[in-house]
Amino acid sequence: MSADWYFMKRRWFGWFGPPRKVGPFSDHDLLERIDRGEVTPETLLMNRVKTKQRWVKMSTIGPAYKHWRHRHREAPIEHSG
Repeated sequence: MSADWYFMKRRWFGWFGPPRKVGPFSDHDLLERIDRGEVTPETLLMNRVKTKQRWVKMSTIGPAYKHWRHRHREAPIEHSG
């Protein structure tokens, strides 16, 4: 398991400062954060190897999005472009 996932967390009042980077954490921790609602399909994620240090939406990461869909069956399906 890799331990180098990061995500961008919005501030309470986003207009008072930029989002902050949270991490690093493992794949298992990422799935737990999805379960708790901290990470949604619109959340930007970055991993040194899996996303090649690029910020991408969680909805473009297949296993993470599949886990989110499994936990949120009532939510409308998002199509990533």
